[in-house]
Formats: sequence, structure tokens, C-alpha cells
Amino acid sequence: MIFKFFHGKVLCSLLLTAGLWSAGLPVAGSRLYGLPVAGGRLYGLPVAGARLYDKPVTGERLSGQPAVGVWLSDPLVTDNRLSGQPAVGVWLFDPPVTDKRLSGQPSVGVWLSDPLVADRADILEDSCKILNIRLYRSGYLIDMKKEIPVLNHREGIVFTMENDGATEYSFFMAGPDVEWSAWTGRSYKEYTNLSQGRYTFMYRHRVRGGDVMGEGSFAFRVRAPWYLSPLALVIYPLLLVLGGMLIRRHTHRRFMERQKRLEELIAERTEELKHEKEKSDNLLANMLPRGTAQEIMSKGKAAKTKYNFVTVLFSDIQGFTKIAEEMNPEVLIDELDRFFFHFDLVTQKYRIEKIKTIGDAYMCAGGIPERNRTNPVEVVLAALEMQKYMEFMRNDPSNNAARFWDIRIGIHTGTVIAGVVGHTKLTYDIWGDTVNTASRMESSGEAGKINISGTTYEFVKDYFTCEYRGRMPVKYKGDLDMYFVTGIRPEFSEPDGSPNRKFFNRIEMIRILDVEEHVFARYSENASPDLFFHSPDHIRSVSLQVDLLARAEQLEDRDYINVRLASLFIFYGYVFDYGEPLSAARKRAEEILAVYGFENQTLEVVTELMETAFQPHQESLAGMVLHDAVYDFTGRVDFISMADRLYREEMAYGKAYDTKAWFRKMIAMVEQNPFLTETARRLQSVPHEEQVRALRSFADEKLTGV
Repeated sequence: MIFKFFHGKVLCSLLLTAGLWSAGLPVAGSRLYGLPVAGGRLYGLPVAGARLYDKPVTGERLSGQPAVGVWLSDPLVTDNRLSGQPAVGVWLFDPPVTDKRLSGQPSVGVWLSDPLVADRADILEDSCKILNIRLYRSGYLIDMKKEIPVLNHREGIVFTMENDGATEYSFFMAGPDVEWSAWTGRSYKEYTNLSQGRYTFMYRHRVRGGDVMGEGSFAFRVRAPWYLSPLALVIYPLLLVLGGMLIRRHTHRRFMERQKRLEELIAERTEELKHEKEKSDNLLANMLPRGTAQEIMSKGKAAKTKYNFVTVLFSDIQGFTKIAEEMNPEVLIDELDRFFFHFDLVTQKYRIEKIKTIGDAYMCAGGIPERNRTNPVEVVLAALEMQKYMEFMRNDPSNNAARFWDIRIGIHTGTVIAGVVGHTKLTYDIWGDTVNTASRMESSGEAGKINISGTTYEFVKDYFTCEYRGRMPVKYKGDLDMYFVTGIRPEFSEPDGSPNRKFFNRIEMIRILDVEEHVFARYSENASPDLFFHSPDHIRSVSLQVDLLARAEQLEDRDYINVRLASLFIFYGYVFDYGEPLSAARKRAEEILAVYGFENQTLEVVTELMETAFQPHQESLAGMVLHDAVYDFTGRVDFISMADRLYREEMAYGKAYDTKAWFRKMIAMVEQNPFLTETARRLQSVPHEEQVRALRSFADEKLTGV
């Protein structure tokens, strides 16, 4: 706000001229006999922001700061500008002004610089003293006629004043300045690096060395920095949240990386430990059967086990004592080690357990620790390979040391007791009359020949050609029937004398019985009581049905073996993983078939048969047989009872959520899977059409009950 003041002499002359100073009444703020009037200022100058008679001017700002430069007499102004700013250029005595706008004519005792009271709050009457206002950095000129200008944060401003050479200025702006500046002839004022807020630049001017002739002001605002703007205040919480998320994500990623490194380290250490354990286990397994070694590690000792069907082989070097006397000991041991190394490979090939070596004697046994029905045949096959190898070494011209070596082999089948003896340097051994008889067979034999007992002959006569020696005297045993094995029967051998595919098919048909016994035993041990449908009895039923259909449909030996094995494993997985039974069945089949000497090719064919058995269309006769055996229960008189078992089982395992949908699926299964083989159709007790009707009736009963 700008108020205009006049020098004391000019004021007195004006008052006298206008007849406004009467009866010798002084105006407040003037000089009276050398004493100031109350609220006034000496030398006739009004007090800036004075509070007269201990009262603020009515209508002025009541925030603690009265108007600037108002020169009043008594009484006070009662109707000045009530918006917070006093009128422009009002000079009052008694009576006061009662209206701001004077209709173009001044009231009595009012001297105005303009007929109208100015409404501007930033530049008032004396704004003409400011020539221009510019920004400090860019020099941009500010329009003084516009509303309150706004500057950027930390911007500067330069005020340029009129300069006639005789005028002096004093400046003040709250914030940058503490008090009014000293009077100076410099006609500009600059402020830099202004912070956020509202500012009012005020100035006073005078003739050099004289009294104040007037003052003015200019209001402007400096906006807040961008980081304190409303948008920024909205963004900050979002950035905080985003930052927290990024930090959490970064922390989580580092945690996962650390966890991964730790897991890799643990896996590496575990792999090392596993490798070392495998080495120690293999070393122990070379000394003891794997099952026996595990039993010792878990229990500290191994129980003795009786085996009723074991074939024991003894071999001995003919004339070893004489050879040892004539041959260099180092060469002797090297040759003996070479022979026994090959014997070890042969026993591993035919799943025969090496028992021990004593000097030049080599002892092994088939049918332990894993029981099987084919051990007599497998031990005789191993004996033939040992004999063949010794003949090859003896006839090798590059090995002069072996030309004197010849071997006797004796074999007998019977009952033994197997176990571990001793507390240090443990050894796995077998005892019994069978061991003694096998030893007598070896000692009663001839060099280069395989001598077997009559008992063993009865188990292998269908596979090998044998020469009957008659009843031969045996020490402590009396006379026993003995046979020399001369080779494999012609129908089962290749031209070079090795067993052909037909031979192995016959052997694998016997091995199926071992696998069947193993699977049924494990299934019965592990089957859950909730397996109402896939019970051990049902597994046996499917296996028997496959055997019946395969023989009736006259499957070839290879197909018969594959489909019989598939029938044993197709439901075996339900014991271990009801959700993925086929995957579990394949895993167990791979383990078990390897134990019983089946090849990987057989595993692949068996797996394919299991995976396609439930499809209504089959390409092979073996697939048709397995399909009809799996769905055999749909043609039996107890079909409804079996369907109820299957429903209760799937309910127990959470596979039947919707009863109506389950019966629809069951009906569709029966309708879409008719029997594919002629034998199965002849054996069908109830047609599928009747079974579907019975199933619909049973479903209605179930749904009504539900």
C-alpha cells in the first residue's frame, strides 16, 4: 500500500488555504509548542504503522500490524478499506471520511491524489517510482499491471527505480532484509536466491538530504520448489511404496541368490558325500551282498538266512600245486588274478553271488541273496563261459604261462544257510550239505569238464546236453549220480554255441514267476485299506486273466513275456502314488526288472503296453489281451459290486467329486470298451448292454441316497 506524505510547511499552507485548520486545533502528529501531539511524530511526519490514542485504526488489518503511513486526527477513520488494506492517499482531520469513493469530488477535509480510491494491492499511488522489474538470471521483464507475479524457486528479482540524480531511496523486504537499508542514490535493488513464500518489496524516496517524500511497495510470490509441489507430495508416497517394493524385491533376490548358492554348496557337498558313500558302499558290497551290507550298517549285524533253492559252483585249477612249484610266483599270481577277474565278470552277468576264493579255488552260488527259480540254469551257463575262457587262454600262443592251466568245475543244487561271520574283516559265507556236495562234485570231476549232480541235472536237462557218468562214489556221501555238461541244446543255441533268443525267452518265462512273487508280496505289504477296487486280489485276477487270454490267443513267446510283465505292473503304482500310478509303476518296474535280469528293451515295451492298455483301439494282439484283462470285470456277474468298490475307492482318494458325473464316466467307459479278443468275448458272462442298464439303476439308487 502506498500513502503519500507531505513536508510540514506544504501541509500547513494547504490547511490554511482550505480553511481546514480552525480555532487553533492542531492535527494529530503535528508539532504543538515544541511538544508532539499524542500518536504523532516530530517534524510533522506520520509514524509508519502508528497506533493512535492506543487504538488501532478501525477497518485496518487487526493481525498486529496497522496500516503504514496513515496520518490521522481525532476521531479515527471508521470506514476505511475493510478488505485489509487502507485507502490510498487519505489525509484526514475532523470529521473522518465516511466513504471510500467520493463520486469524483473530494469531501470536506479530504485531499486525494486521485478522485477514486485505488483497488490495486500490489502497486499503489507511488508505483511510478518503479521503472521496471526484471528477473535476475534471465532479465525477463515482469508486467507490473498484471496480478501478483509468481517467480520460480531460488529465482532473483531486480527493481529499477526512477533516477533524476537528486532522489535517494531506502529499501526493505521482509525476509532478505532485517531493517530498512541506508539511503542511497542507487536507483535499483536486487534480491537473489529467493525461497518459497510471499514477498512485499517496499521503498521510500526523498530529495537528497531531505525528508521522506513518499514510499511504495510491490508484492510478488515465489512458488514452492518442484519437490514441494502438490504433485510431488502425491508422488512421494508412491515413490516410497515403490522404493519399499524395490528394496524388498532386491532383498528377496539377494536372499534367493544366497539361498541358491547355499543350496548349490549343500548339493555339492551332498554329492561329494554321496559319492564317497557310494564308494564305501560299493567296497562293502564287493565284500558282502548289498542287502546284507545294509542290514549290518543299520543294525550292526546280519541275521543268518536259510535258502531252500541255491546252486553252488566250485572250480579248481588242475595241478595247481605242481604249477606253483615251477612258475615264477609273480607270474603265477598275475595269471590267477586274470582268471578270477574274468570269473567275476561272468558271475555279475548272471546275477550269481561270489562267495570267496581259497588259493586256486573259486566258489560262487546262484539264488542268493535274491531268491530266483532260474539259478541252476544261470550257474551252468556261467560254468560254460568259464570253461570256454580257460580253453581260449590255454590255446593262446601269446600266453605261454597259461598253456598248463586247466579247470575242473563241480555244481550241486540244494539248501544252504548264508550269513556273515566274524566281527572284524567280515566275510559272507554259506554252509550246509549242498556246499559239501558241490565241493565233492568238483573233486570228482575231470580237467576241462563241468560235473553236475543228479539234482542239478533235473533242473537243467531241458536246456543243456549232458553226459551221464553213472553213480560215482563220494566221500562221506556214498554213490551219487553225476553228469558232464557238454553244451546247450541245439534248438536253444547259436552256431557258435552261445544261447539264442529262444533260450532266453524260456528263461524269462521262468523269471516272470519270480517277478510275480516279488510284486504280489510288496503289493500286499504296502496296499492301503482304502484300495477297495485295486486290491491284491484284483491284481492277481488281472495277471491270471492275461495268462489265460495270452495262451488262448497263442501269443508268441516274446509277446507273452511282455504282456505278462505289463499285467503285473499296470496297477502296481497305485500303492505308491495314486495320483500318478503309471509313473510310479514305470519307476518300480525299472528297478525290479533289472534285479531279475530283464533288458531295457523289455522295459520300454512293457511301459508302452501299460500306457495304451485303457484305449479302446489296440494295434497289437498283446495290447488287445491286456486291454481285455483290465476290463474283464465289466463282463462279470459281480460288475456292480466291483463298480461300487471303485466308486468308494475314488471317493476315499478324492477322485470322485460329483456322483452323477462319475457314473456318466463309468457308463461311457463300459460302452466305449468292448472286448477285443475272441476269447474274452466267449468268456464274457454278462453283455455290456445289460451291465449298462444295471449300472444306470445302481446310479439312480446312489443319487437318491445322496
